[in-house]
Amino acid sequence: MQKDLTKGSVFRVLIQFSLPYLLSCFLQTFYGLADLFITGQFNGADAISAVSVGSQIMHMLTVIIVGLAMGSTVTISHHIGERDMKKAGRAVGNTVSLFLTFAVILTIGLLLGVEGILKCVSIPPEAYAQTRTYLIICFAGIPFITAYNIISCIFRGMGDSRSPLYFVAAACVMNVVLDFLLIGCFSMGAAGAAFGTVISQTASVVIALAAIRKKRLGLSVKKEDFRPDKKSLGNILRIGIPIAFQDGLIQVSFMIITIIANRRGVTAAASVGIVEKIISFFFLVPSAMLSSISSITAQNVGARRYRRGAKTLQYGVTIAVSFGVLMTNLCQFLAPQILGLFTEDAMVVEMGSQYLRAYVLDCIVAGVHFCFSGYFCAYGYSGISFLQNVVSIVLLRVPGAYLASEYYPDTLYPMGLAAPAGSLLSAIICIIVFVMWRKKFLPPQGQQENGR
Repeated sequence: MQKDLTKGSVFRVLIQFSLPYLLSCFLQTFYGLADLFITGQFNGADAISAVSVGSQIMHMLTVIIVGLAMGSTVTISHHIGERDMKKAGRAVGNTVSLFLTFAVILTIGLLLGVEGILKCVSIPPEAYAQTRTYLIICFAGIPFITAYNIISCIFRGMGDSRSPLYFVAAACVMNVVLDFLLIGCFSMGAAGAAFGTVISQTASVVIALAAIRKKRLGLSVKKEDFRPDKKSLGNILRIGIPIAFQDGLIQVSFMIITIIANRRGVTAAASVGIVEKIISFFFLVPSAMLSSISSITAQNVGARRYRRGAKTLQYGVTIAVSFGVLMTNLCQFLAPQILGLFTEDAMVVEMGSQYLRAYVLDCIVAGVHFCFSGYFCAYGYSGISFLQNVVSIVLLRVPGAYLASEYYPDTLYPMGLAAPAGSLLSAIICIIVFVMWRKKFLPPQGQQENGR
């Protein structure tokens, strides 16, 4: 279950680690879409709207939880690389204690604040009741959803990205079956989709715990490891909090851009909405590179194999940028056909194609700063990742989308350029930091063990 990421071909290790993570992300995205699709087959616009809005809120919460858990992944990876199983066990125990407490507090807060949340997102009156029910069920299941994501992060911290893939695959299959049963057979609408999500993720937690008991973690976690340890908690929170805020801010910026598009009318809103879903699939690759580089480099930092970590960054950037170039070229020629898979409305296809051809450039540039973000996190400098994202969102991404919308009302192409412009600024900042702090990331040869 525990895997050494400090030996062997760097490229092979990166591919073997990132592919299961990529598939896990794909399956999570897939069964989120499956909820919406199956709901639409058996219900009207009220249930569809409830599931759409409710799932967006839950996605934001999940992204924040996973971002915070990145602190655990990196901390555990460091100790595994150092071959200090005692500290690794303490980090695992403190992770469980921290997130158990966090999940309980978050659940209570969300259940008490559900009415306020519904007012903030301006739910249509027809969908209010079903959205409220959907959120209450999902909020009540937060402890299980948190446990599922935390167990996956612990496994990745130990170098094992395959086991989380099995867990999410089981959850995906169960979720689709439950959706058809609860939404189709029992006509439960949005409530059925919510129950399907919570039950399937709870089942995946049970499967994960059974796997841990059968295979064992490869390290000893004792009763005292669950007691709060100032140093372990400090490392986890120091790395995780900036990432959680960063990921939450990114989701907020997406919502602001959606609001800007909504002001341009239903055609622009539909076009932007469809393209956002398409881009979310494209971004699975750079996201997988970010997490993989973070986990692999963290182990190598613990083992003092710094150049091996830099080599992982180099390969990750090459893979992410190459994928971005491929998708960008495909979208320049096939944008109308891609949009046509989602709608038959000619105006939506035309405007969506404009937006996609510009926005897809972000897949190239974001591949750079995503990889650097994972690399910085591995060294514990997640604050750099947070700051460069804040700067790009505040200075270019959101203002750029707004100004393009105001000055170019007849086309979405300029508005689509705001995202890659923001990512370009982020990439420049990351490269400058890496060059300026090169001695921090690559100490003199005598202080490290060379890696291939």
